[in-house]
Amino acid sequence: MTVRLYMDVHVDGAITRGLRRRGVDVLTCQEDATTESSDIELLERCAALERVIFSYDQDFLVEAQRRQREGISFAGVCHTANRVVVIGRMVTDLELLATVLDPAEAANRVFFLPLR
Repeated sequence: MTVRLYMDVHVDGAITRGLRRRGVDVLTCQEDATTESSDIELLERCAALERVIFSYDQDFLVEAQRRQREGISFAGVCHTANRVVVIGRMVTDLELLATVLDPAEAANRVFFLPLR
């Protein structure tokens, strides 16, 4: 089983479209009506949906680290600190993570992009 992704509210729509063209299962905050949700609520929602969230938001890293320390499960976080991302690069890296990992391997982990 491949990893399914969840795009935070600020992720460029071109990344979502590129992933979908490559067959990656992606859900956005806008589609899920969670644009006003807190980071904690989003991590809970992603855990319930078994989706790894992709975000530029540094606060997700803080919350993920807290959960790791306290043994609180989450589906996984993909993060990039670079808001000026090359869209093709993000699509390629996210597609790679989505296709090579299974949900159990992604759970409770943080992945930093770009991968190389």
